This record gives sequence, C-alpha cells and structure tokens, in this order.
Amino acid sequence: MNNVNLIESFQEFKEFKNIDRETMLVILEDVFRSMILKKYGDDEHFDIIINATTGDLEIWRNREIVADGEVEDENAEIELSEALKIEADFEIGEEVSESIHLNDFGRRNVLAMRQNLVSKILDMEKDDIYKKYRERVGDIVTGEIYQIWKREILVIDDEDNELILPKDQQIPSDYFKKGENVRAVVAAVDMKNNNPRIILSRTAPEFLERLFEQEVPEVFDGLITIKKIVREPGERAKVAVESYDERIDPVGACVGMKGARIHSIVRELKNENIDVINFTTNDQLLISRALSPAKISSITLDTENMKADVFLKPDQVSLAIGKGGHNIKLASRLTGYEIDVYRENEAELDDVELTEFSDEIEAWVIEALKAIGCDTARSVISMDEDDLVKRTDLEAETIQEVMRILKDELE
Repeated sequence: MNNVNLIESFQEFKEFKNIDRETMLVILEDVFRSMILKKYGDDEHFDIIINATTGDLEIWRNREIVADGEVEDENAEIELSEALKIEADFEIGEEVSESIHLNDFGRRNVLAMRQNLVSKILDMEKDDIYKKYRERVGDIVTGEIYQIWKREILVIDDEDNELILPKDQQIPSDYFKKGENVRAVVAAVDMKNNNPRIILSRTAPEFLERLFEQEVPEVFDGLITIKKIVREPGERAKVAVESYDERIDPVGACVGMKGARIHSIVRELKNENIDVINFTTNDQLLISRALSPAKISSITLDTENMKADVFLKPDQVSLAIGKGGHNIKLASRLTGYEIDVYRENEAELDDVELTEFSDEIEAWVIEALKAIGCDTARSVISMDEDDLVKRTDLEAETIQEVMRILKDELE
C-alpha cells in the first residue's frame, strides 16, 4: 500500500463537520508525524506528501548511504548493502528515498493513529463551533426542537449543532413540541467539559431588538435607533426609539400601518404588550411617556437621588401602575428613576397630608400607605378597605382604625 487515498475516505466526514480540505490535510500530516515519532523516535528525515487535489498520501524516508558497519544514526544513514537491495546502482554518499507503507507501522500504531485523527478533528470541530457562536452572541438563530426536558430544551440548528434553551430563558407562556421550529437569540457561549455550550434566550432584550431589526427596515438600516429596551417577558415591554431624520416618525414606523409590524413581533413574544415611545433627553417628558397609557398631571424630580414623584388623577393611577405593577416597574427601569405615583386631589384644600396624623398613626403605617400612592387622607378614604389590605399587607384592623381616624378629622 504505497499510496493511501485520504480525501475520498474522509469526504463524508468533511461534509458534515464543516472542516475545509486544507485544514484536514494539516491535521493528517500532524497525525502521521506523531506516528513516525512514536515508531522511529525522529521525524526529521521523513517526508509526508499529501496531494490536495487527489488526496493521495505518500511517506518517504530519506537516508545517506554509508559503508557497511559505519551506520551511526539509523534514521539518517543506511548501509550500502541495504541500499543496493532497493536499487542496484547506488553508491556511498548518495541519498536513498524509501517509501514507507502504513503496514510497516503495525496494526496497533495504525489504530492509535486513527483514534488520534478522530480526536483532533472532533476537537477542531468543537473549537470551530465555539468560535462561530461566540461571534453570533446577540444574533437570532432558528432551530428545531429535538428534546424537551424539565429544565431546558435541546435545539438543533441547520448544521446539527446542539443549542440549549433553558427554562428561565423561555417566555412563561412558551409551549413547544418536538420537531417544531423556534427562534431565539444567542445569549452566551462557553466551554463545559471541553464541549461548547451555546445558551439561547427568548427573554433577553436583545431578542426583541433583533425582532425589530427583522420587521422594521428603518431599524435595520440605522435610520431609527433603539435607545433602550426593558421587558417583563410575556407581559409587557417598553422600547425607546429615536430617529435623526426629521422626516421619519420612529414610533409610527415601528408600529407599522394598522399595527402590522408590531403585531408580528407581539405574536412571536406570545402576546407580550409592547409600548414604543419616542426617546428624549428631557427626563420629565421621558417619564411621562414611559408611564403610558396613563396621563400625567405633574412630575417632581429629585435628580440627585434619581427619584420622581408623579401626580395623576385618581382614575389614572391604576393605569400608571399597570397589571401586577409591570407598567411602573418598566418605566422605572427605562428612565433610571425610582417612580412613586400619587393621586392628584381635586378638593386639595379640603384634604390633609397623612404626615399630619403622625401623632395618631404610626410612621410605618403611613409609609406603607404612601408606598401605594396614598399620601393624603382623602386618597385613603376613597379606596376600598379590602383593596388597601391586599396592596399594603397591613392587617384589616389597622386599616379600619386608620379609616376611622381620617374620617373623624375630615368630618
């Protein structure tokens, strides 16, 4: 076996593992040199020739002819009598190139060589996958659901690479079946036990940003810039957008005609409500927009402590807070301000601040009421007792006593 065709032997492997031919040839030469070193202790006098076109392999051992009995290094020299067996007209001082067969290495060495080759190719494949996905962190990928476990889902991409979608990176209302396609953003890539671990996410803000880039050409082209995204996955998201082109309405472009663009994103996010607002460097205006759909009456800012007191009409408070408090939480995260909402009382002259009752009502009870936006006597009285108990975690008896004190004062 003088020539071994390697390209044909590994063609199928190469197609599936995405290793180019030149890289494969480098690996092969390295593996064969390791085998030569193991058998002969030196590879300096050996030539390994691999034809990149045909895939043929040839191994040649080069030695200088010396007189019989004068060999000092068997890897570098050969006796004349041995050289004459190869070719009858050799003379002392000439160089002999002798072809080495794979069979000459022995069955055990050949098997070890094959294992070494497979190991090197697998390591290179893992490294290739790791590098490929490190460069794709933040990009959307589409894969097929291959296996569903309690804590994570195994996703296979179009090159049969394994990706992981953990439970905590899934939208709460996500429901998948084996064989379905899923879209997610590459959140992180690391090596675990020498294997690349690619983590996907459908809850990351980057996933929503990439969806906007796919659905809104102006965002993809850079005409509209997404300044910030905050999300409560599956519930609500707020997206602040800006355009440097005065001819473009960034909110209108993102929403689309009759909401066509935003609807496709909402469907992908399992009906997550998305508020798109115009970004501004005016903090008061930004807070007002962030608390949409509530209409703000006035805002008092404490820029040093990054706190904002927002005053609204009674019927707007629940809108500002939102279901489960999601609206005000997201507005705080979007603007960077700690936001407290207060009812604007139409009969303010007839009202009394809660702090005026500090001699009758304990301070921690007053703070609990103020925390839910009740900072005056009438704002507390206007609420249902059961609702106050639920929202403040105060005992019913405490709420009843507070109500009695406040009513007595106002009457």
